[in-house]
Amino acid sequence: MTDVRLETDRLILRPPTLEDFPRWAEFQADPETTRFIGGVKTPAETWRLLATVAGAWSLTGVGFFSVIEKSTGLWLGRIGPWRPHGWPGAEVGWSLHPDATGKGYAQEAAIASMDYAFDVLGWDDVIHTIENGNAASTRLAQRLGSRNRGKASLPEPFAGVVADVWGQTRAEWAVNRETLRR
Repeated sequence: MTDVRLETDRLILRPPTLEDFPRWAEFQADPETTRFIGGVKTPAETWRLLATVAGAWSLTGVGFFSVIEKSTGLWLGRIGPWRPHGWPGAEVGWSLHPDATGKGYAQEAAIASMDYAFDVLGWDDVIHTIENGNAASTRLAQRLGSRNRGKASLPEPFAGVVADVWGQTRAEWAVNRETLRR
């Protein structure tokens, strides 16, 4: 599954590689960017996170995509299908490097990831776990047509975090996807 490659108008989505590490480390060092995803990480911790996501692709066939800007080759963030052990469902999640926010990249990559989850992986349902106060992620979930299904406790290493579980079914996505195309 590590040869998966999706393309949008502006982006390439592919499993992570070690060449992504420098920008991923910058991303993980930013307090605001990481406020809702476990906090700032050292370069050594970031390397382990990158290896975890790359390993998830090999072990499970899913994991966050590295989001690459086509025009520059710049790593912009991590977005995609994710099924961690003990998680409240099959998720399409997102996080962007601080210099990539506010440009529509998250929505563009999330749409491609939702299509992939439903059309290629055959998932019947997708969630997004969003901590209270994460207004940007909440707005994106709403734009995608997901609805808040209530709260769930997350497993380690996020034990103690209660997140809103946003989501939609395959049938709902079929309708919402058409709305997004207009």
